[in-house]
Amino acid sequence: MSSLNLGTWPRPTSMLNTPSHLLPLFHTLTLTTTLPKLASGTPKLISSFPLVSAVPTKEHTVTTQEIQLQDTPLNFDFKGYMIAKAHTVNQALDAAIALRDPHKIHQAMRYSLLAGGKRVRPVLCIAACELVGGTEATAIPAACAVEMIHTMSLIHDDLPCMDNDDLRRGKPTNHKVYGEDVAVLAGDALLAFAFEHVAASTEGVSPSRVVRAIGELAKSIGTEGLVAGQVVDIDSEGVANVGLETLEFIHVHKTAALLEAAVVLGAIVGGGSDEEVEKLRKFARCIGLLFQVVDDILDVTKSSEELGKTAGKDLVADKVTYPKLLGIDKSKEFAQELLKDAKEQLSGFDPRKAAPLFASINHIAHRQH
Repeated sequence: MSSLNLGTWPRPTSMLNTPSHLLPLFHTLTLTTTLPKLASGTPKLISSFPLVSAVPTKEHTVTTQEIQLQDTPLNFDFKGYMIAKAHTVNQALDAAIALRDPHKIHQAMRYSLLAGGKRVRPVLCIAACELVGGTEATAIPAACAVEMIHTMSLIHDDLPCMDNDDLRRGKPTNHKVYGEDVAVLAGDALLAFAFEHVAASTEGVSPSRVVRAIGELAKSIGTEGLVAGQVVDIDSEGVANVGLETLEFIHVHKTAALLEAAVVLGAIVGGGSDEEVEKLRKFARCIGLLFQVVDDILDVTKSSEELGKTAGKDLVADKVTYPKLLGIDKSKEFAQELLKDAKEQLSGFDPRKAAPLFASINHIAHRQH
């Protein structure tokens, strides 16, 4: 076994027996790789974060039966659930950031924040909170904060100095409407207000849990989370020898980190035990990486009109992606393995309360845009 070395990211070797509130969120990352050859000669990545193989072997072939072992209850209306929760989140976001002086910055913030989207992250936050015994009202401030930060990341990601994108959610990107200077400030303002919102608006939760939630959120987006993934992603552009372990590092941090934070925050403010929080953390890691694998696949198989954003931009930028390293078929196999592993993390919870999370896995895995 050889440990992945990507700079000075702190990575203790185990988190299993340590309460989550005593560990920085991404100090728990340990990536190890072995390089046995498959029949095709492709190296196989085995990662302890999030404990899945990027190239499923014969021993881990995922069958339809296995995937359906713990599927969503047949009578659960996931579409209705998503619409109802997204409506609640949209109302809360609209109320949280009202149009006030200075108008221009608040217009820019609201333009991207209220531009639509499936609200997957805040809905996951609410679902996790309700799963461990909390209420929707308890989770709403944390859910909105996660969506504010997600929107910030999209605004900044689209800038010419980053991904240089002109389209987001079917509309011109923020900097195309308000200019690069205001777009940067709008993202900054959303980031700052997210933490204020959790601190000031969360009700019925102990101060220690609120502080713990804020700490989790901060770590998920800093140099141990989203920013770390973004930096390694930038450094990997145009590099010929980028491997699977580096790609997984990028996506675990850049994409999975905030999805994980959404679920963990919901579990924390909902009153979940340390064991429940950690099970949901692992679940979220799997679906976070699953989200990115599917995103990579869609980027090369769908049109800009279907996606609501520029298709094929990773190929143009010569970015490393799962289809680029594994091909489409192996990438789809990896997505199925993540799907199975995510469902396994929900075993032991009340199936009725866990139904939204089971359904969310299928939604992420089979989305078309």
